[in-house]
Amino acid sequence: MPSPFLPLLDGNLDPKLLPALGRIGPILVPASSTTQLTQSRIILFDSAALDTVDEVVRQLDGGALQAVVPLSLAQELIGTVPANRLLLLLDAANVSAVSEKVRNGVSGVLLRTSTVDVEFVTSVRRFFPPESTTYVQVTDNAVPSVNTIRDLGRASASLVVPTSQLTSSATSTEHVNVADAFVASLVSDRADGLFPTIVTSYFHGGKCLGLVYSSRESIAESIFTGKGVYQSRKHGLWRKGETSGATQEVVAIRSDCDSDSLEFQVIQSGSGFCHLGTPTCFGNFSGLAALESVLLSRLQSAPEGSYTLRLFKDEALLRSKIMEEADELCRAKTKEEIAFEAADLMYFMLTKCVSEGVNFTDIEASLDQKARKITRRAGNAKPQWSSAPKPDSETQTTSASEGTQKQQEPSAVKDDKIQMRKSDLGTVTQAERASLLRRPVLKSDEMIAKVRPIVDQVRKGGDSALKELTAKFDKAQLESPILRPPFAPEAMALPDDVRDAIDKAYANIRAFHLAQLDKEPLVVETMPGVVCTRFAKPINRVGLYVPGGTAVLPSTALMLGIPAQVAGCKEIVLAVPPRPDGSVVPEVLYAAHLVGATAVLKAGGGQAIAAMAYGTESVPKVDKIFGPGNQWVTAAKMLVQNDTDALVSIDMPAGPSEVLVISDQSGNPSFVAADLLSQAEHGVDSQVVLVAVNVTEEKMAEIEREIEAQTNALPRVDIIRQSIAKSLIVRASSVEQALEFSNEYAPEHLILHLENAQDAVKLVENAGSVFVGPYSPESCGDYASGTNHTLPTNGYARQFSGVNTQSFQKHITSQEVTQEGLDKLGPIVITIAEREGLEAHANAVRVRLNRRKGA
Repeated sequence: MPSPFLPLLDGNLDPKLLPALGRIGPILVPASSTTQLTQSRIILFDSAALDTVDEVVRQLDGGALQAVVPLSLAQELIGTVPANRLLLLLDAANVSAVSEKVRNGVSGVLLRTSTVDVEFVTSVRRFFPPESTTYVQVTDNAVPSVNTIRDLGRASASLVVPTSQLTSSATSTEHVNVADAFVASLVSDRADGLFPTIVTSYFHGGKCLGLVYSSRESIAESIFTGKGVYQSRKHGLWRKGETSGATQEVVAIRSDCDSDSLEFQVIQSGSGFCHLGTPTCFGNFSGLAALESVLLSRLQSAPEGSYTLRLFKDEALLRSKIMEEADELCRAKTKEEIAFEAADLMYFMLTKCVSEGVNFTDIEASLDQKARKITRRAGNAKPQWSSAPKPDSETQTTSASEGTQKQQEPSAVKDDKIQMRKSDLGTVTQAERASLLRRPVLKSDEMIAKVRPIVDQVRKGGDSALKELTAKFDKAQLESPILRPPFAPEAMALPDDVRDAIDKAYANIRAFHLAQLDKEPLVVETMPGVVCTRFAKPINRVGLYVPGGTAVLPSTALMLGIPAQVAGCKEIVLAVPPRPDGSVVPEVLYAAHLVGATAVLKAGGGQAIAAMAYGTESVPKVDKIFGPGNQWVTAAKMLVQNDTDALVSIDMPAGPSEVLVISDQSGNPSFVAADLLSQAEHGVDSQVVLVAVNVTEEKMAEIEREIEAQTNALPRVDIIRQSIAKSLIVRASSVEQALEFSNEYAPEHLILHLENAQDAVKLVENAGSVFVGPYSPESCGDYASGTNHTLPTNGYARQFSGVNTQSFQKHITSQEVTQEGLDKLGPIVITIAEREGLEAHANAVRVRLNRRKGA
């Protein structure tokens, strides 16, 4: 949680204040400043001479937490620098000029304004993602009041205060006391006004030492003295260790997300935090923290000649043990072996650290420094480690041909290249083939357990629970969760080119889905006098889930809404996460208008699924729920379909997006690479597979170069790097062998880059949708060709079809039997019913036949 104010180094800083400011948060430092700080810092770029990409990267590589940059510089940095390292410097008049790409490419904003207007600041916050940080800098240089800091803090914003206006003395018209500014926005929910305070150990990775209470007075003393000072509920101020000697050095003080409790991160001295002499009020440390304590103790007291003391004193012995355990870890195969060998390595590694006076905090500081680096090393191994170790004879199972192949193939991470794993269908074993077909594990049981409380809350609490969860997860305060048509024209206002594209996509998708409609009943006379009929009726009430919020996904609204409209569904409820201001993105609302949605539910996640499954005061209950979504949405759909109280079905199970591309030597490398990347960018769990049919090494290398080049030009390069590393290139010797593998894999999307692509379609048995030939990119099916993009994933194409018009229909059968027909059919029915022991079934026919005979 950011501090309620951000100190701005302006050249007039009392040196005594620096340590105090460092304990409560970072300091904002102009890029032009020559002052060297050891405290956490944010660099402010507002000088044209220094506003360069290289300088920003240099400062971030040098350990700065974040950089505050103007809009023009932000546009250059986005995609190069992670969003969590960038803040946008923005004048109040230019808020509307910030594009969605910029809003999503930074982690917050420093807003410059002439006066403090809390309502305006709140509206700006809604313009950015809900987790964004907001700082406010007032340009009139007036000394702020504590009330101003408090009011902004309660609006989840922090005031920028020049260090020349801060003091360790009492607050006055010319200065604000640092402690007064820090506690300004704290709120106690206790009658005594105290703040629950968690004390954690700086040297033990934030392990909790105990619970105490703080007052405004004790907080102020801790900020300025750097000592652990708390408030006893019985005895007033409690200066930790004043009598016992178990003192504390305060490293950091933070408030929680609700500003009603605190964390003190401390370096604990003496016997420990607890009055019983233990390190914590919850007993001794465990895990790595305990191991470090044990080794520190042994360093001081290990008996002469003991193994531990030898390790501390004999550098060569310790080095040998570290190398030995590292090698054994590299050779470990099973989960248990890896954990065992890793524990051994950590023991000797930590022995080395303790012997040299290095603790976990030093290691974590180094890790933090590395994590903040924007410029990355190539990642090559040193020469003595660059060749793979020879496997033990007992575990060597690789054949000579496979061993040769592995030496020829580069590692997936060599030189940081973006490369896929490779296999050959002609040489893999049955077990290896099964591994190639396996998808990433989906922990559906865990997710269902997590989403169940959300579903239950909506089922029981209705609209009230739905609005509460929408405020919590989507950060939107709703008067009503439902929009009913007609929708306001201004809420659907779009640029002409966007509206025209949506209209044309709508026409194509509608034409294809209209052709799928079962218009006429199926009538078959199975024997004389026995007529059987099947006819289709629309599912009355359907719920369509469109992922989004700040994203814009009108394509999904069209893909789900058009078949529902064509099928004739009477109630079409379209659910979409709202934006922070409670509105729906105009592209989706316009699509809802086109497909004839009868209601738009402004909610996302499991709460939206629950509202449609059970119904609320304002949300109609539906009979079937359609649509993709994240793991929370998928888990909620699976949960409600198995609840007989909900009496609702779903379209299909869902998993990460995937594509399988089959290409022969005729495939265009840039087309093949682009098709693979179009799915790899969906998420780190997406999987893409290239089946190469007799493709030469030269052509294969060209495809890989295209993958590398195109990836590095895309904004989601970090996601693609992770998904590509899990993806496959599989060599096949024929189109038939390639399609056999594809049918086993059952991909969501199958793309055929083949010389005779149309001929190969007849070999396809399992796939969500097929894209035939070099000019049929998967993107066309995603948006506007006419086919549906809601498709089975995770191998479910073996059992499920993609969403289509008939998904929104149910088929009813009827039969009409004449008297003459019953004369022929009746004896058959009686014989089978009696054979099954169901006499009443037989009797229903027999009484009619007897009546006929009597007549």
